[in-house]
Amino acid sequence: MSLPILSNENIVLNTEVDTKENAIKLTGELLVNRGYVEPAYIDRMLEREELTSTYMGNFVAIPHGTEEGKASVKESGIAIIQVPNGVDFGEGNIVKLLIGIAGKGDEHLDILSQIAIVLSEEENVEKVVSATSTEEILEIFEEVN
Repeated sequence: MSLPILSNENIVLNTEVDTKENAIKLTGELLVNRGYVEPAYIDRMLEREELTSTYMGNFVAIPHGTEEGKASVKESGIAIIQVPNGVDFGEGNIVKLLIGIAGKGDEHLDILSQIAIVLSEEENVEKVVSATSTEEILEIFEEVN
């Protein structure tokens, strides 16, 4: 059974997160619970963050695993978590939108480039952060699927 890369169930609205680590764990847990990755992937996501921040600017972070983490990926998918009040990713970088990525093989590069295109427009980021339904967010990201 193949899962869609993004569906309503992969989106969580209005979340409060206290630390960067908890934000990454929450994003990873959503990917685990939806069947995209094995639990070990969360550790690889935290490792990736230690190597280099996944903060992308524009209130967006894209937590994902290390190269070794690919072994824990069952299906390519993304998880989107809206954090309207923001979470500090260090150095004053506030994240209001977490986009967790799990990609089989090299698919994560395609997924990343699609997300980058959508979120390169600040207006789209604002729409996602202020969205009141998962459908609104799905509409903005429809190209990723």
